[in-house]
Amino acid sequence: MIEQDYCSLKDQIAQGNVTCETLVEAYLEQIDQKSHLNAYLSVLNNRARQRAHFLDEKIAAGKAGRLAGMVLAVKDILAMKDTVTTCGSKILEHFVAPYDATVIERLEAEDAIIIGKTNMDEFGMGSTNENSAYVPVKNPVDENRVPGGSSGGSAAAVAANMAMAALGTDTGGSVRQPASWTGVIGLRPTYGRISRYGLVAFASSLDTIGILSKSVEDCAALLQVMAGPDELDMTCSNHNVPDYQAVLDQDMKGLRVGLPREFFDSGLDSHVEEQIRKTLDEMEKQGAEIVDISLPHTGYGVATYYLICTAEASSNLARYDGVRFGLRTGNEDLNRMYVDSRSQGFGQEVKRRIMLGSYVLSAGYYDAYYRKAQKVRTLIRQDFKNAFKQCDVIAGPTAPTVAPLLGEMTDDPMKMYLSDVYTVLAPMAGIPSISIPVAQDPQGLPIGMQLTAPHFEEAKLLSVSKSILSL
Repeated sequence: MIEQDYCSLKDQIAQGNVTCETLVEAYLEQIDQKSHLNAYLSVLNNRARQRAHFLDEKIAAGKAGRLAGMVLAVKDILAMKDTVTTCGSKILEHFVAPYDATVIERLEAEDAIIIGKTNMDEFGMGSTNENSAYVPVKNPVDENRVPGGSSGGSAAAVAANMAMAALGTDTGGSVRQPASWTGVIGLRPTYGRISRYGLVAFASSLDTIGILSKSVEDCAALLQVMAGPDELDMTCSNHNVPDYQAVLDQDMKGLRVGLPREFFDSGLDSHVEEQIRKTLDEMEKQGAEIVDISLPHTGYGVATYYLICTAEASSNLARYDGVRFGLRTGNEDLNRMYVDSRSQGFGQEVKRRIMLGSYVLSAGYYDAYYRKAQKVRTLIRQDFKNAFKQCDVIAGPTAPTVAPLLGEMTDDPMKMYLSDVYTVLAPMAGIPSISIPVAQDPQGLPIGMQLTAPHFEEAKLLSVSKSILSL
């Protein structure tokens, strides 16, 4: 039962053949059995049980919402009223959120059950989940390997059947890359498609709430509920929200699939490339047209992304000063308190990014680094506009390799940053992108294909993804 996706169980839940209480108990047992994976930072046992009991009564009365009985995990960077929200950091170890994020309100209004808060790289800064201030997450496929990051806890929870689906956040690939490495589906919607109210900020022009799921149908159902305008988030778009579930069953005849030549260079693992090309061949047999395209500024993507995101991080994380909330240490004087609180509260990777961001924003370096990075970001956005004149979606690998071993990247941050080479581009253009599991390498490790579409074309991504997974 816990191996099934929500949409395949929905009718049984609605008819009372499967109760919410049964589901919650089954997932809680699985979470307990697989606690060594470290996917969760907090499990909301009592809250989930009480909600399940309430929902069973509501379902029996015929008043169930669209997601009644869906058991969800939520990345611990989203505010949930009266629950601890740590962002994977010691500086927020005991912080209790005073309100719900908009997405939490919308999901619970449609009767989803949130079973716990998942582990993550501190403040979303990392690509392996080893930068959690608490404990690293293990990949359920191979426990000696990382699940990816920063939404590694959410990806591991879904892959290990500890939740039906999960929310993550994607700043430069933090939903798609762990989805690829754990063999699940990971969607990053268009920037502004989902409200960010209640999402603790890392890089505000890039952060987006995303979805990790077992099926395209579940992904569409969650997006349907979460998408749409929000007066509490000025960056949230008023763009029309289509019926995502109604357009899933479309074939690939006439679909133009762009293949960027820059994605297939020497840094790509041969097994990954082989499986991606096999999938493209199968798509072609189903009527898709493979179009060679160019995204000429791909080579500047990682450097551009890390200049912009660290600059925004240094600004956003200035609020953690030991005064208003979070960890406070050292009371000898104000300066000492600032220094001690931030030194002890932040981990190594967060400190690295704050210092880098402060440097590129400083007098004398702003024009040379930050302003130049923003100009390159504009060029990357233009690359996509030009490419979409030739194709409907862009395909390629999600990550250049399969999941690395635990510890393999901890002493080499540059290697970790380069694992984001394919995923950082869509965030800088603000466009939607999805990773779907298409194959395994000879060791049985998952390989993900990334699909990217123009602004607000999530429906196209979902329908193409379902077609590919049906091959």
